[in-house]
Amino acid sequence: MNTSPHTLNTLSAISHATDYDPDSMSVDKARDVIHQCLEPICSVERIRLREALGRVLAENIVSTIAVPGFDNAAMDGYALRFTDVTPHQETRLQRIGASFAGHPFDGEVSAGQCLRIFTGAMMPRGADTVVMQEHTREENGTVILAPNAVTANEQNHRRAGDDIAPGATVFTHGQRLHAQELGMLASLGIAEVVVYRKLRVAFFSTGDELVSSGDHAALAAGQIYDSNRYALYGMLQQLGVEPIDSGIVADQPEALEAALTSAAANADVVITTGGVSVGEADFIKAMLARLGKVLFWKIAMKPGRPLAYGMLGNAHFFGLPGNPVSAMAVFYQIVREALLILQGQAPVTPPPIFHATLTAPIKKAPGRTEFQRGVCEMKEGQNVVTPVTAQGSNILSSMSRANCFIVLPMDSGSQPADAIVEVQPFHGLLME
Repeated sequence: MNTSPHTLNTLSAISHATDYDPDSMSVDKARDVIHQCLEPICSVERIRLREALGRVLAENIVSTIAVPGFDNAAMDGYALRFTDVTPHQETRLQRIGASFAGHPFDGEVSAGQCLRIFTGAMMPRGADTVVMQEHTREENGTVILAPNAVTANEQNHRRAGDDIAPGATVFTHGQRLHAQELGMLASLGIAEVVVYRKLRVAFFSTGDELVSSGDHAALAAGQIYDSNRYALYGMLQQLGVEPIDSGIVADQPEALEAALTSAAANADVVITTGGVSVGEADFIKAMLARLGKVLFWKIAMKPGRPLAYGMLGNAHFFGLPGNPVSAMAVFYQIVREALLILQGQAPVTPPPIFHATLTAPIKKAPGRTEFQRGVCEMKEGQNVVTPVTAQGSNILSSMSRANCFIVLPMDSGSQPADAIVEVQPFHGLLME
């Protein structure tokens, strides 16, 4: 992905805006700044339908056929003419045959006649209504309809094109393909689709204290296993990108510069965790000022205050915090939406948020938007949410035990039990 003149001009305009303060960036402002710099990828490829799950369409899909392609029965029963039904009384009709799915009846239903028919079978000529079999009985070739078994013309009768009419635009470019979209495309006889190529996202962790999970050597004093890369890999996979795991990079300027340069040359987006605060060993900030353009380094968010965003060569750069909960929270609240836009998905709708009643008090100081972890459930007909007991940004188990974020606005303070708060379920943050 090349850095277009539009992106470069946007970066310059934002950094010179009179209301731009990179040291005091609200969550909403950070999202807006990032969105102004995003241009979706434009490279496309044609792939088989079975390979298209999670991909984003790069073309409009217009139906050349009707779905269903013929009038058919909505349930098992008998096809008949509505005008033959005697209101409020039993109706007796002669059965003249049967119509099965894939094996239509080659004939016509005339006055006083009916036809055994099964769900999905083609409606015979002359018939316009289907009575469900539970409202009938058959005696020696005569079908007897119970009183009021038929209440309307064309009852249980599906018309050709009820689902999709010929010439209808079924999907537009920017549509992400889920299982239901694959089924619809298959129902149109489509075997291949044109999609945007996968977004390439390189990521690595920084820190001398980190060891990859699975390494056989015992942890030395002061070392920990790297959890961020595995969490990032999972979140990236959920979004359908092509993840490029660049491993762990030591806190050494030469190693970091080589890793950043290589990642930017091979990916559309580079994501790092750790090294973006102002500690003595945090080299990334100074390095990026030389290698690229960084718009801001922190946002008014908890957990997740240290966040760097900018351009690293032709790649978008996101420097996430090193604490695992902070890294996940920033990814879900900031990075996720940016990646969806870059993939070509349109529109990108925000994750669902609803209200719930707190079961326990929450401590909070005004000044930052907080995303505390909680367990939301339905009790006695209303949504209630219980904060998890440990909210530290280093306590990854708080993400595993929770099923939602409790979203507390920047200007709000502590909340008592029984307060109504906003809740963002984790499942709404998965791939749209």
